[in-house]
Amino acid sequence: MYRHLIASLSIASIMGAACWAAVPATAAAPTAAAPTTAAKATATSTPAAPPAIAIPTAPQVDARAYILVDYQTNQVLAEKEPAARMEPASLTKLMTAYIVFRELAAGKLKLEDMVNVSEHAWRSEGSRTFIELGKPVTVQDLILGMIVQSGNDATIALAERIAGTEDTFVQLMNSTAKQLNMVGTHFENSTGLPSPQHYTTARDMSQLANAMIRDFPQFYKYYSIREFEHNGIKQQNRNGLLEKDPSVDGLKTGHTDSAGFCLVTSSHRDGMRLVSVVLGSTSMKGRENASAALLSYGFTFYDTKLVVKGGAVLASTRVWKAAQSPVEVGIKEDLYMTLARGQSAVNTVVDVMPKLIAPLAADANVGTLRVFSGGKSLATVPLQPLKPVPAGGWWRRLIDTIRLWFA
Repeated sequence: MYRHLIASLSIASIMGAACWAAVPATAAAPTAAAPTTAAKATATSTPAAPPAIAIPTAPQVDARAYILVDYQTNQVLAEKEPAARMEPASLTKLMTAYIVFRELAAGKLKLEDMVNVSEHAWRSEGSRTFIELGKPVTVQDLILGMIVQSGNDATIALAERIAGTEDTFVQLMNSTAKQLNMVGTHFENSTGLPSPQHYTTARDMSQLANAMIRDFPQFYKYYSIREFEHNGIKQQNRNGLLEKDPSVDGLKTGHTDSAGFCLVTSSHRDGMRLVSVVLGSTSMKGRENASAALLSYGFTFYDTKLVVKGGAVLASTRVWKAAQSPVEVGIKEDLYMTLARGQSAVNTVVDVMPKLIAPLAADANVGTLRVFSGGKSLATVPLQPLKPVPAGGWWRRLIDTIRLWFA
């Protein structure tokens, strides 16, 4: 009797599977083992735009090296000697601030913490905040002294508070530079005073600026403060573009006789953020004019748009042996593209792998999202399940195993 029952169930399952498998799927056919395209769904393209503006060459500016990048896409819009070894001067303090902000974000340091001023910090050369020997200062005041006034004394005091000595702090700076892929950078002090093996590149400084904005938005506000007073001495932020251009909200200036005048700037206009790095200008006015010209060039001739929202459902596809199917797929992070201004017509094509089989992790590659403009491929991004896909029970796995024989 039982044998007849089992045989009947098996025959029924097989017949049902054969009939069911013959019906076309409404979503892209689902296996991670077979990466051939199963379905193509072209997303709605952006409205037709006027012809793109022909992009001229970047302006000639007063700088030994420079780079202009889009913050969202990290696309280089203009550059001159971007990998040339240059002295950073006080741009070095961007790395010092990055490490200070990292300590604050981790809870290892607090803005209200009091820091004793060592003789080494007090005797520092160059620009100063005029902190006093042996007199405690809050971390926040030291940060303002370092960023707004470019105080070497405040910078060294912060370095010593975090690492004990400035030399030990420099080791943190260099290890952090490696983590940020600043391959052309090496530090020998926390302030930027000239030293034979203290150097960077325009490209590396742009990467550091991008990391600062991305990783510590809660502290980035310090770079837009225009003046700070400590110990009865008020000093202005040396970044003159903060006064001249309301779209500029940071970052840092630098100058020594050997480095020339340097400036790392970020500007945000109409949802688009650019970062410029100018190294080795001949004057304060020269570095500001160079930065302003590069930023104007970028905003005039380029446009950065959100193409696909991270977490949005781009396709719904069958997953075999899953607890629930169909499964929604997409990309995890927002996808931005930087194009010539006017070149706004962007098309997307979703390709989902056939015969996807559970379980699938949230980071499993289940297909590709391809982005085109004017027939040119701009990007290819992996598709992933928007949620992990667990396997179904033994009956679901058995039924789908039989159905796959006929799929």
